[in-house]
Amino acid sequence: MKRDLSHQIELKSKREIGLMRRAGIAVWQAHHIAAEMVRPGATTAEIDRAVTAHFERLGATPLFKNYPNTGRYKRPFPAACCMSVNEAVVHGIPNDRPLEEGDILSMDTGCRLNGWCGDAARTYAVGRLAPEVQELLDVTEGALDLAIELMHEKSRWSQIAVQMAEYVADHGFSTVECFVGHGIGRDMHEDPQVPNFPSRSLRGRGDFRLQPGLVIAIEPMVNMGSKKVKTLRDQWTQVTSDGRPSAHFEHTVAVTEEGPLVLTKAPTPAELAERAV
Repeated sequence: MKRDLSHQIELKSKREIGLMRRAGIAVWQAHHIAAEMVRPGATTAEIDRAVTAHFERLGATPLFKNYPNTGRYKRPFPAACCMSVNEAVVHGIPNDRPLEEGDILSMDTGCRLNGWCGDAARTYAVGRLAPEVQELLDVTEGALDLAIELMHEKSRWSQIAVQMAEYVADHGFSTVECFVGHGIGRDMHEDPQVPNFPSRSLRGRGDFRLQPGLVIAIEPMVNMGSKKVKTLRDQWTQVTSDGRPSAHFEHTVAVTEEGPLVLTKAPTPAELAERAV
């Protein structure tokens, strides 16, 4: 493992990225389990229990469960998954309320497997969605796909952040600016911070080069209305200030000599044959 001293970013070796890929597949499997369960009448609590059981079978540690809270009540996060429904942006707590036709569920989860972390989020449609809500999901996922594609040709993250925000704005939506992506490795949150928009930090030392060994979690959060959010009384759930829907997509991505490698995507046939997880 090397260190980029200009930003205290730990660059991972090819072997270490391979180990992170195993954690990434475990997270992909968690989302696959959730995708099969999301339907009207299902609850976020039962989906969280299924994901928790999946991580337990693998001997993986959920990254979110018991994560410390710096808020007023200091309550650690109680679940393996953040389950954010409709106007909830991030950090929603699973509960027993049945999902309803037309809801959207943003599930964010991660695990540590053999000492290395994976982290991914996806917004799921519960049944059929109103066209404008489906567009919100498509644009948010599109912003993530755009960022990964641009990693083939750009040299610094700031160049990508600008285009992500422009893409979202061009479709009439707003990028959440109070939460950002992050570096990831042995810990879930490492340097650097990874904004999805042109921020003041990216005009200074906060910008970083896209160089082999860099591993980051890219996670655009996009609102249908205002970009502003507020915290609920549970001191975890973040909701849109205007009550309109929000979507969230995330992948853990490594920069390699061959280009960006999505570590939380579906396993290839070769990886399945090798029983990577």
